[in-house]
Amino acid sequence: MAKKKGGKKKGVQKAAVADNDDFDSILAESTTPATTAAAEDTPANKDTPAPSPAVEEKAPPKLDAAAAFLAAQGGGTASTEKKETKKKKKKKKGGGGGGGDDNKADEKVSARGRMVAERLAKQKAEEDRIAAEEAALQAEYEAEGRAEEERLRKIQEEKDRKKQKQKDKVERQKKEGTYMTKKQKEKARLAAQRLEAMKAAGMVPVVTKKKKEPEPEPEPEPEVQEEEVEEEANEKEEEEEDGEKEDDEPKEEEEDEESLPDWDASSDEDDDDKFNVLEARLQNITVKEDSDGEEEDLIAAEKKKENERLRKLGIEREKREKAEAALRAQLDNDEAEATRQQQLLAARKEEGKRKRLQQEKDNLAARTRDDLRCPVVVIMGHVDTGKTKLLDKIRKTNVQEGEAGGITQQIGATFFEKSTLITQTARLNETENFTFNIPGMLVIDTPGHESFTNLRSRGSSLCDVAILVVDLMHGLEQQTKESLNMLLKRGTPFVVALNKIDRCYAWKTCKDAPIREALEGQEEGTVGEFRTRATEAKIQLQELGVNSNLYWEMGDDDWSNSDFVPLVPTSAITGEGVQDILLLLCQIAQRKLWRNLMFCANLQATVLEVKAIDGLGMTVDVLVLNGYVKEGDTAIFCSLDGPVVTEIRGLLTPPPSREMRVKSDYIHHKQVKGALGVKIIGNGLDKVMAGTPMMICGEYDEEEDIKEEVMSDLSKLTNKLNTDSKGVMVQASTLGALEALLQFLREDTKPPIPVSAIGIGTIHKRDVTKISIMNERGVSEYATILAFDVKVEPDARDHAREMGVRIFTADIIYHLFDQFTRFMEELSETRREEAAAIAVFPSICRILPQHIFNQKDPIIVGIEVAEGILKIGTPLCIPALEGLYIGKVTSIEMNGKQQDTARKGASVAVKIENEHNPTLTYGRQFDSTNSLYSQVTRASIDALKTNFKDKLENEDWRLVVKLKKVFGII
Repeated sequence: MAKKKGGKKKGVQKAAVADNDDFDSILAESTTPATTAAAEDTPANKDTPAPSPAVEEKAPPKLDAAAAFLAAQGGGTASTEKKETKKKKKKKKGGGGGGGDDNKADEKVSARGRMVAERLAKQKAEEDRIAAEEAALQAEYEAEGRAEEERLRKIQEEKDRKKQKQKDKVERQKKEGTYMTKKQKEKARLAAQRLEAMKAAGMVPVVTKKKKEPEPEPEPEPEVQEEEVEEEANEKEEEEEDGEKEDDEPKEEEEDEESLPDWDASSDEDDDDKFNVLEARLQNITVKEDSDGEEEDLIAAEKKKENERLRKLGIEREKREKAEAALRAQLDNDEAEATRQQQLLAARKEEGKRKRLQQEKDNLAARTRDDLRCPVVVIMGHVDTGKTKLLDKIRKTNVQEGEAGGITQQIGATFFEKSTLITQTARLNETENFTFNIPGMLVIDTPGHESFTNLRSRGSSLCDVAILVVDLMHGLEQQTKESLNMLLKRGTPFVVALNKIDRCYAWKTCKDAPIREALEGQEEGTVGEFRTRATEAKIQLQELGVNSNLYWEMGDDDWSNSDFVPLVPTSAITGEGVQDILLLLCQIAQRKLWRNLMFCANLQATVLEVKAIDGLGMTVDVLVLNGYVKEGDTAIFCSLDGPVVTEIRGLLTPPPSREMRVKSDYIHHKQVKGALGVKIIGNGLDKVMAGTPMMICGEYDEEEDIKEEVMSDLSKLTNKLNTDSKGVMVQASTLGALEALLQFLREDTKPPIPVSAIGIGTIHKRDVTKISIMNERGVSEYATILAFDVKVEPDARDHAREMGVRIFTADIIYHLFDQFTRFMEELSETRREEAAAIAVFPSICRILPQHIFNQKDPIIVGIEVAEGILKIGTPLCIPALEGLYIGKVTSIEMNGKQQDTARKGASVAVKIENEHNPTLTYGRQFDSTNSLYSQVTRASIDALKTNFKDKLENEDWRLVVKLKKVFGII
């Protein structure tokens, strides 16, 4: 038994040694998580058999250390107690044998166990440290949890307080009527932001208020409201954030519970799990903050977007302001440059004007009596007094027969050379012995008809001396008096030619003889008739304030007195007195007008006519009084469109003693000297105004100065060619005739005839189309062309018939006037006939009770016209009887004779018929106490104004006004 036991001990010892050798690995295995997990109360552990008692007795320190280790790990305590109980039982059973060997083994095991114990102690200390850290961390977590709970509690309390405050405020705002929803507040806020942005961008003009009176300070309510709006928005955002946080908090707790570490795991895994939990919690908090601030991000994005838009608008506005500033700077520079140029131009103009005036002054100082120019003579007088015939006799031409009706229609200019004057006056000069110092004479023949007042005015303003032709048989006529007034107004010296002396009874012709010689050969009765008629002319002149006498009966005192006018009897047919008048003009020019006739280099030129010439185009007839005009000079004319600058391409004059109006071979000149009538060829002359000056821009002259000087006289002519929106079209051959037509239509006709279009030259199809628009405007009477001395193209005449346009043509202006006047009268008469059924003339009549011829159907009574005009067809009524309609006047009789009208104060018998009420009876419905009134209406009054305005006097129109009030007509 002992042997068996001893062998058994050896095996146990070997096993213990083996166990000791592998103890480190056993400890390593025991410290792993797998061993810790196996030590728990699992079914596998419960079924595992206990170790042998020998082994357990031999190594009690080992078992204690293992138990301590397991206890330190917090698990396996129950298994250790079971093992200790089994070990005690085994010791009781086998406590006798093998005691010495056991002590040795115990000593041996104790030495090694101390090493293990130290290692385990260190490990336990480390584990205690870790446990302490974990406990501290757990305490920190718990403190954080309590702090979080406290924070949430405070948030909830604050939230409840704000909710209560918000509720109270909403109730207050609802009572005050200022409550707004969040959506309304947001719209108002965005609208305010956009408005400010638009103002900042300059898209909305900023209205500056005038600071006349101090404005009251704004009430603080809007600001409080804005603060309340912002506070409400913030509270709403916080409520939404808190709501979202409350929704997310249970999720966080669930996630925290799921992510708690397993305390049965190792410390490394626990640390990793803790950090993972913290990281997850932080990530969840970040996600929650992002979700909570989503609305804030949208508002911030909107604000950012709005700020970006404002920034872009600001940039654009800045660019625009820079561009505008650059443009303004450029404009300022341009304006400054333009101002500088204008100043330079003005300075040059002033300098040029100064030089021109100085040159003119020097030229005036250089004049001498030895160098005289031709005097300009104008012939004026009434129509058919023989003006042109007298010139024909002087020139030995026959212009008079070439004129339509023998009436001058244009201003013509004729130059008489010095040799011609000497030849024409040779017979008379034998006794006078007059020396001619003038180089010749320029005679202008002006029209005599009343329509050519403007042409006569132009001629008289040009002349140095005038011939006033008076018909000896008729004395001073209307246009002769007009011409006389013009001459007196301008202070022009003149001679009166008593023409048609050959019409005296038994006149014996003495062809081309001086007048005194011709009178000596006449009988006493003829001379007596001449004296009588000459005396009558002198009396007529004296009535107009002009002293006159026969020129050979004038004394030296009369010649020296400028008020005396010489009378020269002449005959344009036989030529008597022509020599006298020529010589007398030359004597007056040299003796009285020599100061005005001294030649001056200063250019004086006036436009007489503008006319188109075949082969030459538009030409200008210019009367050059002083100075020189050369071919190639730069001439400046006046027009309605501004100054006309052209180069003179040709200077043409008719042969001597020929008139410019007569078509003949013109003489070309390189240079002409005043006084002379010359035809100028150039470009752009169609709009040159007759009666305006012509000037030459010299080498040292300033063009702008000359232009301004030329246009200075335009104001005198601007009113002549103004046209109306509705009116006839006037077409003439020359501008002078056009002026005469316009003057007659606007001043001499009553009422004036409006003119809507004017033209010069041939009438074309386009002219007809231009005036046909009057038919569309409802004034067909003005769809008319008045054509004077012009041709009408055949296609234009056909087009006029198609368009309903009338063309009146005449070679004599007053015949043209007669045609149009006759047409207007016929048109007016036609319209009056059409309006007769509508127009009601005003009248008030009293019934004469002693003259009642028939009381009804028809009513025939005697009446007296108290006011107005009673006409056949006038409807009568009695306003006093509520406008009782009596009937219409169908017949008027006075002294047994039928009458169409009866004016105020007339007593007539009238027949009144009433188709609507034939039973109306005098004495029943009305009697002589009731006055009869014309039943006028608005339409009848308008018809009177339009068609019968000239038939009613002022008293009648006052009655119309009275009847308007009676009948309540507006």
